[in-house]
Amino acid sequence: MRELFEPLRLGKMTLPNRLVMAPMTRSRSVDRSVGRLTAEYYSQRAGAGLIITEGTQPSVIGQGYIDTPGLHSPEQADAWRTVTEAVHAEGGRIFVQLMHSGRVGHPSLYPDGALPVAPSPVATGGTMFTHGGPVEHPTPREMTLEDIAQTIEDFVGAARYAVLAGFDGVELHGANGYLIHQFLADNANLRTDAYGGSLENRVRLAVEVASAVGDAIGPERVGMRISPGSTSEGIGEEDPAALYRTLIRSLAPLDLAYVHIMEFGHREVTRMVRAEWPGSLILNPHRTAEEPPVNPRIAAEALREGLADAISLGQMWLANPDLPERIRSGGPYNEIVPDTFYGGDHRGYTVYPTLNG
Repeated sequence: MRELFEPLRLGKMTLPNRLVMAPMTRSRSVDRSVGRLTAEYYSQRAGAGLIITEGTQPSVIGQGYIDTPGLHSPEQADAWRTVTEAVHAEGGRIFVQLMHSGRVGHPSLYPDGALPVAPSPVATGGTMFTHGGPVEHPTPREMTLEDIAQTIEDFVGAARYAVLAGFDGVELHGANGYLIHQFLADNANLRTDAYGGSLENRVRLAVEVASAVGDAIGPERVGMRISPGSTSEGIGEEDPAALYRTLIRSLAPLDLAYVHIMEFGHREVTRMVRAEWPGSLILNPHRTAEEPPVNPRIAAEALREGLADAISLGQMWLANPDLPERIRSGGPYNEIVPDTFYGGDHRGYTVYPTLNG
């Protein structure tokens, strides 16, 4: 397991280990702002080489779930500063994941009751949980060119707020069926303008967002998450290898800090991205779509094989705030309590014990 504990240069930071805490939605925000419990939660996990926060909407219309945080106002930035200060006080490093959900949303989330937006008026076919029970995702409103330009500016504004809030950088969520991914996918993007049709057009939004955010805060502070072959939220990609080759070649000149792959059993695409991408690669490795949550053995194997420079783990970090120490000692690991994943209070959030109690 020693591969997991070697330092890594990432952007202008040196990570003390290669164990990254993956972004995980926890739905514990109040009025779209984080609070004291969130600061405690992340600071408990500051032993990670890098923490990537839960998905955080860059605009009001970017919200896709109840009780998720935003980063599009001074008040939200001030709230997040309590988190970054707590993590930095424990010696950690933390990026915020900026996630525009696109068609994965519902009018009940927005003060004006608007429809969610997307590249094309194609619904997910799925549902969203609300405090009143599940509701169907509606058919979204197709974005105009003005909407697209505004969305790019929203990402830039959120990235600037991230710097003000003390984050070490931002991760752009281009995976798991959310807005940037919707533009990539041929079953969600039916546009016939400069943002649809050809591969080059469908990757355009991802590249323009990454370029604009990099110009605003420095590319060394910017990462991009992708999920080749994912079918999350009704997404379908006819040819993931061709799509992500085009995307990676388009992103390569931007000198971003990293690309972060959430793998869905498409190992051949992972190898292609590794070969094409000139910078650091973070991998959440799943060799098959049915594989259970990633464990330290699989993580170390991926590093030994040269598939990635760092490994992101999700549920293991959720249940084990002192995960590096537990991996070094060979466990034991806390039992994960799925019923406490989303919403609620400190239970299943800040009360998982460490090896030292």
